[in-house]
Amino acid sequence: MNGAVDFPLDLPELSFQAAGESRVRRSVLPSGVRILSEQVPGSRSLTIGLWVAVGSRDEKPGHFGSTHFLEHLLFKGTKTRSALDIAVAFDSVGGEHNAMTAKEYTCYYAKVQDRDLTMAVEVLTDMLTSSLLDPVEFENERGVILEELAMADDDPADVANERFFEAVLGKHPLGRPIGGSPETILAATRDAVHEHYLANYRPQDLVVTVAGAVDHDLLVSLVTAGLVRAGWDLGVAATPVGRRTDHPAVISQGDPVTIVRRPLEQANLLIGMPGLVASDNRRVTMSVLNSIFGGGMSSRLFQEVREKRGLAYSVYSFAPGYSDAGLFGMYAGCTPAKAGQVADILMSELHRLADHGVTANEMKRAAGQLAGASALALEDSDTRMSRLGRSEITLGEFADLDEALRRLDRVTADDVQSLAAELVSGPVSIAAVGALDDNIFDAVIPASLRP
Repeated sequence: MNGAVDFPLDLPELSFQAAGESRVRRSVLPSGVRILSEQVPGSRSLTIGLWVAVGSRDEKPGHFGSTHFLEHLLFKGTKTRSALDIAVAFDSVGGEHNAMTAKEYTCYYAKVQDRDLTMAVEVLTDMLTSSLLDPVEFENERGVILEELAMADDDPADVANERFFEAVLGKHPLGRPIGGSPETILAATRDAVHEHYLANYRPQDLVVTVAGAVDHDLLVSLVTAGLVRAGWDLGVAATPVGRRTDHPAVISQGDPVTIVRRPLEQANLLIGMPGLVASDNRRVTMSVLNSIFGGGMSSRLFQEVREKRGLAYSVYSFAPGYSDAGLFGMYAGCTPAKAGQVADILMSELHRLADHGVTANEMKRAAGQLAGASALALEDSDTRMSRLGRSEITLGEFADLDEALRRLDRVTADDVQSLAAELVSGPVSIAAVGALDDNIFDAVIPASLRP
């Protein structure tokens, strides 16, 4: 490959060789189903994912929590398989199967030996197309999801993270929790979830990605047979659903400071601001900035907060990006009495980076860290399968390791400093969980700036 490869929605077939002599193939069926594979030399296993580009952000009033609810229900049985049958199919071959609901997509996936591809395709396509959404199972799973939410609510880091997204993104749908809330799950009805299912699980919504020991022609044949067996009419021509707009949304900040008071020994603190959308050309610059600033044990935050001052055990930065919004965040777990001091240090370090830039040694170290981490991650077929899914659903292009490294080499110290200056110019939000006073963050966000 020389540069990224575009994934036009109207191109029926595409094939190219990627870094490491892997072969990427992509087929867009007349029905709108998209099937992508990456055949990896020497691999004896594979990971398969069935994706739909609908996540928690897409839920309408009355359907909040439906995406997560549906993810659970698709494991509870079909016309031909019980929940136990689905579990036994993978357990009996030593495979793994699971699902994930995200803010912009849902994926049902499995990892198996190459010889078990047929079984994996049959079971996953059956699950995705033919779920019974049984009313009894619906009520049972309501209880399971409520327990899952209760478990997350007992984790102060999870609570802080949810409040942080709400604080930075305000009323934007990306600010809502992925799993819903106890109130929305209790209010969910089987009819509403079924309506969500019918509206979003169609041929033109489906993306199938497989990485590892896979023959593309066999994969297309198996997927087609599985969908037809389920009753999907693949003879009806349809265009794949369009990708989301990548134009940055107008973000209205939520509460600048959110404190959830709990009698804990440690405060979980998140502080940050809006970041970059997923398709922004500066995402690579953001990766370098994040590596230097809070991406490892040699990062500025780790050295300043933990090594030099001993104020936290865990401290890092992160920068998720979505189709039309993103954020940059800093996390630290510290003694409640020190939370204000730590928040001040985190912001001061970001301002120092914006004002004075980064060193040549930091740039070299970040490049090495990111290049090495990318190469090591691609030893896992899960990572490659997910890369195909994100490339198809979100980015509309595929960049292999060589292209990723070329983009990394083009990032300069000036680029990093300029992006840091842009970040610090944005509205700052804080979310924290712990035994904290109202005014503990006044040095960072004065009370006069709060509603």
